[in-house]
Amino acid sequence: MALCRSFLFAPGNVARRVEKALGLDADAVIIDLEDSVAVSDKPATRPLAAEALRRPRACRGYLRVNAASTPFCFRDLEETLHPNVDGVILPKVESAADLHAIDWLIANLEREHGLDQGSIDLMPIIETAIGVQRIDRILQARSLRTYSGPWRVKRVAFGAADYAHDLGLEPTLDETELADARARIVLASSAAGIEKPVDSPWFHLREAEAFRRALERSRRTGFQGRLCIHPDQIGPVNAAYAPSADEVARAERIVTAFEAAEAKGAAAIQVDGQMVDYPVVHRARAVLAAAREVAARRG
Repeated sequence: MALCRSFLFAPGNVARRVEKALGLDADAVIIDLEDSVAVSDKPATRPLAAEALRRPRACRGYLRVNAASTPFCFRDLEETLHPNVDGVILPKVESAADLHAIDWLIANLEREHGLDQGSIDLMPIIETAIGVQRIDRILQARSLRTYSGPWRVKRVAFGAADYAHDLGLEPTLDETELADARARIVLASSAAGIEKPVDSPWFHLREAEAFRRALERSRRTGFQGRLCIHPDQIGPVNAAYAPSADEVARAERIVTAFEAAEAKGAAAIQVDGQMVDYPVVHRARAVLAAAREVAARRG
């Protein structure tokens, strides 16, 4: 599974920032056609964004198109998708119908470009009251397909700023006001059998300690990564969502001890004073797999 710790936004109409972003250490860069691009500049930005993702890069390259309900989304997809685009970020998703429509359109563009069906990733952003309320039904789109290609939605993201605005919330730095929405997105993702979600951007650029706490809280409550709006966020995000050296060492002890016990017919043991059975071992193996992915990325 590809690393999804850091997704860095770059405005599609600012070539300097796009070029810089694609050379940084984010796991993925999102070239933005939505919020950071004025309405008058959207058509002219599409070829710039498409061309940027044709050039060599070390990270995955995504495009954030405009919402499906806008008059820009169709042209965004038609004019920017090509074989070097890894995925599409779809904002303000509020229904399974949104995903069906965009999934169908991407599938046809894949066919036009000679790509395998499902090769372009689709990551919805859940960022409105309706989207959070309907998250279970949105992710049921996976079982309501209208064609037989593979399902391209591997994970969803949370957009806290739009969500808070929609509800009239004024979140504190600890964001307790957003805990319920985050929990619902994590639960729905697990129930739908997709990856852990990606958390919202952090907008308080001078609050480093609060950001550190937010990253720790986010990872422990079930998110696998974070949307980033500034290059300085990449390092803390990559570190926060990667297993620490202590976690890797502990996972190795758990797996080694359990495999030895299992070979003798035992499936419940103690490691470091903690009860270990199959769920704990599965988690430990996931930690080791993540550590291998991080090592490969560094390599």
